[in-house]
Amino acid sequence: MKKGLSKFPLSGWEVAAGLAVLASFGIGLLGVYLSMPPSDYSFLKLPRTLEELQILRDHLESYSSDYTIQVLVGYCTVYIFMQTFMIPGTIFMSLLAGALFGVFQGVALVVFAATAGASSCYFLSKLIGKPLAFSLWPDKLVYFQGQVSKRREKLLNYMLFLRVTPTLPNTFINVASPIVDVPYHIFFLATFIGLIPAAYVTVRAGIALGELRSVADLYDFRSMATLFFIGIVSVTPTLFSKTRAGEHEAYGKLSEAS
Repeated sequence: MKKGLSKFPLSGWEVAAGLAVLASFGIGLLGVYLSMPPSDYSFLKLPRTLEELQILRDHLESYSSDYTIQVLVGYCTVYIFMQTFMIPGTIFMSLLAGALFGVFQGVALVVFAATAGASSCYFLSKLIGKPLAFSLWPDKLVYFQGQVSKRREKLLNYMLFLRVTPTLPNTFINVASPIVDVPYHIFFLATFIGLIPAAYVTVRAGIALGELRSVADLYDFRSMATLFFIGIVSVTPTLFSKTRAGEHEAYGKLSEAS
């Protein structure tokens, strides 16, 4: 493995597959751009700070009412692209959804785009991600593989726990899940349901975007405690099943001894 990873870890066809996905996103964004009215779009860039996000919000507000479909398609394409290729900054996109569309529509949009992007990353990783994952997170991948193997019977609860709490980064979960044989239907359900609490916190904060001083303000003690509480509730059935299995095993040994 080490010898194979000493050079570039992807083969030619794997690079071609990744470029094909990249090109499809580029075509989608080009279609949105061509359907918009002539204007100065120099403000369109991925925000890296709250100040840049506020500037983007101020410009897009004037377009979101007259060109709703284009803004929605452009937003989803960018969000899915960022998730697929592990580009940091989706938290700013979630804040933008709240600022532009409100809580209900914003949460629905973020959960849809995040789930679609995570799914796209899942399938791309299944196709070409194994060498990259082993080169980036060898120890973490072994740990994740062990945890998944131990929780096969209640895997959905465990994946929900990971999605709700910041135990493992979402990017790592997206890339590693197909490699450690997490079935897609479990991955999809855990992603779709598990991202709702964090999406609500972030989107709701985006409504009061001007009051935020830093991204750290999003996850105060109360918000983190709530997310961990939801995560513990989601993993409780797994804990109970282990306890009952242990009780049955002990009872069986006791019966044999008597």
